[in-house]
Amino acid sequence: MSSPTGPDKGLPVRMPRPRQPGRHRRPEPVVAPENAPALVLAVPGTPSTTTRSVAEETLSIARSELPGLDARVGFLDGDDEEFPSIGAALTQAVEERATRQQPAGEVNGRGAPGAGGDEELPAVVIPLLAGPDAALMRRIRQEVLNSATGAEVTDVLGPHPLLAEAVHVRLSEAGLARADRARLFTVATAADGIILATIGGEEAVQAAGITGMLLAARLAVPVLATGLDEEGAVARTAEQLHGSGSQQLAVAPCLIGPEIADGLLQAAAREAGCSAAEPLGAYPAVGKLVASTFAAKIGLGQQQAQQGTPAR
Repeated sequence: MSSPTGPDKGLPVRMPRPRQPGRHRRPEPVVAPENAPALVLAVPGTPSTTTRSVAEETLSIARSELPGLDARVGFLDGDDEEFPSIGAALTQAVEERATRQQPAGEVNGRGAPGAGGDEELPAVVIPLLAGPDAALMRRIRQEVLNSATGAEVTDVLGPHPLLAEAVHVRLSEAGLARADRARLFTVATAADGIILATIGGEEAVQAAGITGMLLAARLAVPVLATGLDEEGAVARTAEQLHGSGSQQLAVAPCLIGPEIADGLLQAAAREAGCSAAEPLGAYPAVGKLVASTFAAKIGLGQQQAQQGTPAR
């Protein structure tokens, strides 16, 4: 039997660890608010099992970053149950959210408020795009508008330092770059010049150029951004790198994957006479960016700051 001061036979007692005070304390885990808007990941390109796998794995990572997230996939060119369109995914998400909120609506006469005090935002659409693409974004916004759900579209995921990390990893996986500059060993096939390929016109190339500067700092080699969808652009960029002294080049897509037409990356690499890394795909950084983009859209960080809870 234990006394008020502990076990009567001197048995050790495991006491809860006191919470560390001050700014260095461990932050509370971030979770999606109960009435947060739904998230629909807008996937461009031709629907396929491969693109669906990339999208679903990306959402799985986003859910691990933000538990409680109600997320699903919508395809820009989808039109059936297997590959639902953005509009169909939005309609289902909003209807399910309204059903969950019905008891609260019966009490106060209106739907429960969303995160950050926004009572009108039922869903957030995040394009699965690493960089700007005016044509695709125009189509995504039109799909959302046609759905008449009141959902809003966020910006694309990049440029962002996490994308430079992801491109670096894809290059190292292909044997085209060292995994870590601090390591003493070298990779015999490592490229001494990188062509950072993107899609979406001049705006996309400029945005990729920001990621390229971050990548160049990681690899200590020249990196030039160019348009994969502009005929001959990759080959011209290769000539420019050769002219500056680079001998062994590699094409690195600053692209997630579904937005790339089949064979386009391989054809451009052959034309430039160099190897190519894989697209970013469902690299963890992409899922983290989806989660952080959603959190920023609904004001989750601001809400936690107002409540005195540090955001992760």
